[in-house]
Amino acid sequence: MGGDAHGMTGNVRDAQPPKRGVEARENVPGNVLVSIGALLLGMLLAALDQTIVSTALPTIVSDLGGLEDLSWVVTAYLLASTAATPLWGKLGDQYGRKRLYQLAIVIFLVGSTLCGMAQNMAQLIAFRAVQGLGGGGLMVLSMAIVGDIVPPRERGRYQGLFGAVFGASSVLGPLLGGVFTEHLSWRWVFYVNLPVGVVALAVIAAVLRIPRRSTAHVIDYLGTFLIASVATCLVLVASLGGTTWRWGSVQIVGLALLGVVLAVAFVSVERQAAEPVLPLKLFGVRTFTLSAVISFIVGFAMFGAMTYLPTFLQVVQGVSPTMSGVHMLPMVVGMLLSSTGSGQIVSRTGRWKVFPIAGTGVTTLGLLLLHQLDMDSSTWAMSVYFFVFGLGLGLVMQVLVLIVQNAVSYEDLGVATSGATFFRSIGASFGVAVFGTVFASRLDDKLADAFEGVRLPSGVSLEGLEADPRDIAELPAGLRSEALEAYASSITDVFLYAAPVALLGFVLAWFLREDKLRGSVRAPDVTETLASNPVERSSYDEVCRALSVLGTREGRREVYRKITERAGYDLLPAASWLLLRIKKYGWVEPAVLAERSAVPLPVILDASREVEGRGLAVREGLDLVLTDRGREVAGHLARVREESLAELLGDWWGPDRPTDLSQLVKELNEELCGSSREQPGASGR
Repeated sequence: MGGDAHGMTGNVRDAQPPKRGVEARENVPGNVLVSIGALLLGMLLAALDQTIVSTALPTIVSDLGGLEDLSWVVTAYLLASTAATPLWGKLGDQYGRKRLYQLAIVIFLVGSTLCGMAQNMAQLIAFRAVQGLGGGGLMVLSMAIVGDIVPPRERGRYQGLFGAVFGASSVLGPLLGGVFTEHLSWRWVFYVNLPVGVVALAVIAAVLRIPRRSTAHVIDYLGTFLIASVATCLVLVASLGGTTWRWGSVQIVGLALLGVVLAVAFVSVERQAAEPVLPLKLFGVRTFTLSAVISFIVGFAMFGAMTYLPTFLQVVQGVSPTMSGVHMLPMVVGMLLSSTGSGQIVSRTGRWKVFPIAGTGVTTLGLLLLHQLDMDSSTWAMSVYFFVFGLGLGLVMQVLVLIVQNAVSYEDLGVATSGATFFRSIGASFGVAVFGTVFASRLDDKLADAFEGVRLPSGVSLEGLEADPRDIAELPAGLRSEALEAYASSITDVFLYAAPVALLGFVLAWFLREDKLRGSVRAPDVTETLASNPVERSSYDEVCRALSVLGTREGRREVYRKITERAGYDLLPAASWLLLRIKKYGWVEPAVLAERSAVPLPVILDASREVEGRGLAVREGLDLVLTDRGREVAGHLARVREESLAELLGDWWGPDRPTDLSQLVKELNEELCGSSREQPGASGR
């Protein structure tokens, strides 16, 4: 009964299935929902691990030592997940995503176990890199698998769930990190991943069924290796220069020269690569280049601050790990509010330039406010400063991905989207390393100045105070405040040095050209907004995600209102929808349709009365079938609906458009009539 049903009123009666019952309502495979739940658990693992560690870092340093290496606990994870992201995406396309997703979970759990067992800082940093390799796969593949098991019309709803999980983890991470650190051990920050991961692994193995759609790819292994190596050299120079080695030392100069040589090699390789990990032609698009630099700056400021604010709260303010997580909430809330709000406003108004300008400006202000923090700062003042900083980051993060999508051709849409977040990831790695270098250098100088000529108690040394903040408690009361002041000013100086970088982003934002948004460009989901590693999806997946907003009930109603008006008919939106359903399936029974669809019965009955009253459909028993006039109207509505979908794609819908884009519009045009479970006869006959 699936295609056009012109003239099929004679034999409809014989094919009619039983109308009611549980079987008719439950046609969607139950394991899809269970699989989505397992994917959400995987996303939760990766998302939590970006925020849960930050509040535990001061305690980890106190236990393992090596305050100067604190930043590498975060940087190792970021670098590994960023470098692995494009490989996970391409390998998933080529060899199937289920096994790769299971492998990503296993790698992540092995890394988590090893992190929990680490006996020194070097081990923890190495094991965090292992964890990052798995985390990159969890982030990329969970979103890609949704596209494998859920039809386009339904994806918006499920991707919203992923966004909700990611937003919730951003809030819960600092709190859980504090609770585990204070009441169990910092090692449980990593061990908590094990039960969640095992459940996800078992469910995925048991119920996930992904259609085998292997896509041949030429994987750019060399390009991926080279860009990861360039990033590593930059981060090593930033983190080791001026602390471990002098800036003019052979080691630092050698690392810098190696980075330059690798960068030249990367450019050469990408020019020849069949499927480059980062196509160089993107940098010919001014909007992409400016957005990439601003994304770098946002990552720099965001993760640098998130790494060192818990240290300020726990060491200087003396709050518990749990309460440091609570104190961080205003920043996270500010990010979530402004990120989602700006995305929605841009999608509805089509105007976006104000947000990167305002966002980078407010972020600069937030960094200057954070510089004002000291030992005596009140909770209220800290909360306001944190909120302002988060508000600025959120204003710019969401919009950067959106405007990049709008600026490139269809064939580059997927790689440009992941490119924008890739530069934020590199910025995050670089920012954490630079913040760490500045902090360690300033702390060394300030402690030396504070205790110059002072005889320290037995067992306490300047080196010990730098390596382990707990040694401050061993100082006499008069000297303790000097040490705390050194810590406070060292951390807040970091924010002062970061402010000019954010200000550069503010200046660059003014040079963005505000091109008109394509109708298909919609705000990215929250996973792209807050994720530290790029979410790589194909151009097809990006357009599918953007257009899947039509699958919501409110979105569908608006679509039918517009196409009815455009077709020149004076009909209820629901009446147009009903006509197209009857055109597709040949017949409908309104009462059964209400049971199977999300459209309420009163709305369907009103639509039924209107199409009958206008002579567009007639009753045959309990069923509605089209009249000749009804088929004519439905055919015109179908053509207008497909034209409307195509227009949303703007200049992507040209004469030489890709086949997959034409197929997507065709699928969405069909699915706007309803999913397979809403089809007459869906219960099986």
